[in-house]
Amino acid sequence: MERTFLMIKPDGVQRGLIGEIVGRFERKGLKLIASKLMRISPELAERHYAEHKGKSFYEPLIEFTTSGPVFAMVWGGDNVIALTRALIGKTDALEALPGTIRSDFAVHTRFNLIHGSDSVENAEREIALFFEPDQLIDYELTIQRWI
Repeated sequence: MERTFLMIKPDGVQRGLIGEIVGRFERKGLKLIASKLMRISPELAERHYAEHKGKSFYEPLIEFTTSGPVFAMVWGGDNVIALTRALIGKTDALEALPGTIRSDFAVHTRFNLIHGSDSVENAEREIALFFEPDQLIDYELTIQRWI
């Protein structure tokens, strides 16, 4: 089973969209493995977004991500990275397909509600940044028996 890291950003938390967003992943049949509401320190945000350091949007991204609570999550399932990224939609809300989270709810590229890992390697790195191994809950979904 593949795992991915997802994080509802401060705009999604402040707009009361945690339940709506989580529900979309649950209805898809994905498995919630860990979650927590938290405030991110500037140091954690810098480690999380290290690949963007030096880009024009890096400092505003760090400032925004640390501006309020986020909802950090680990999800599991077959092809979970590709599936969650499809459900999330493109970074630019204007380019996101109708029915995706960003198309339906995002108002600006800087306020695009959610982060999702883009590779197995990044998922593993991001999960380790936000969760201890004992915080990841392993259990079987009925659907897993038949896949």
